[in-house]
Amino acid sequence: MRVQLQPCYLLHRRPFRDNSELLDVFSVEHGRLGLIARGLSRRRRGGPLGAILQPFRPLLLSFSGKGELLTLTGAESGGELPPLHGEALLSAFYLNELLLRLLQRFEVQPAVFTAYGAAIADLSDIASVASARTALEPALRRFEFRLLEELGYAVDLSTDASRGAAIRAEARYVLVPDFGFRETSASAASNVSFAGTEIMAIAQGRFEAGNGLAAKRMVRALLRPHLGAAPLRSRSMFETAGGPQVHADEQVEIGDT
Repeated sequence: MRVQLQPCYLLHRRPFRDNSELLDVFSVEHGRLGLIARGLSRRRRGGPLGAILQPFRPLLLSFSGKGELLTLTGAESGGELPPLHGEALLSAFYLNELLLRLLQRFEVQPAVFTAYGAAIADLSDIASVASARTALEPALRRFEFRLLEELGYAVDLSTDASRGAAIRAEARYVLVPDFGFRETSASAASNVSFAGTEIMAIAQGRFEAGNGLAAKRMVRALLRPHLGAAPLRSRSMFETAGGPQVHADEQVEIGDT
């Protein structure tokens, strides 16, 4: 395989043998790839090439080889975005961890690639750290639901799966991942039960106020069976965001999946 200037995003980088680094990247035409970037550790941040190879920036990467691990042969910037900071940055690390956990190597997902780029652009547009959480939640939910849909993990948000009837606004439903919604008693409140009005709003992409909290509970329940037992490191960082600040050019260990 020899590929020139493929649109990519860097998901993760870590030291590798012989003064090299191992890159986990998401490409538009070849899916998630492992690349060896040779010589990046010889100088601080690998010089000009290392400065280009940063997460959350559109990249144009060239690579060659065969098998599971390919060799990086060139890198160019694919465009500039405003830098991420605060909770927007932690949210971007969360998106990367989702892709690392859920995408298989060489699984081509152009719609997910587009949705990821849109989500990173949305997060980059958030200017105020103080208001970031309110502004970024809809961006995260849009990406998560699109990811679930493209990977085949979504459920029908319009139908009671046990009866084949339309979701009713006045009813309450329990979510069964990989099956769908089943009507339950009005008093059966839990982390996986939802009012019909909430389900209908989420189906329309309305993630404001209380619907946003319901959407977060829903997407967590849908993702949980597919993420494995290990907790998401980025999520724990987000929940303790009052700690030390993280910068976009620093490495955050989010696993070597």
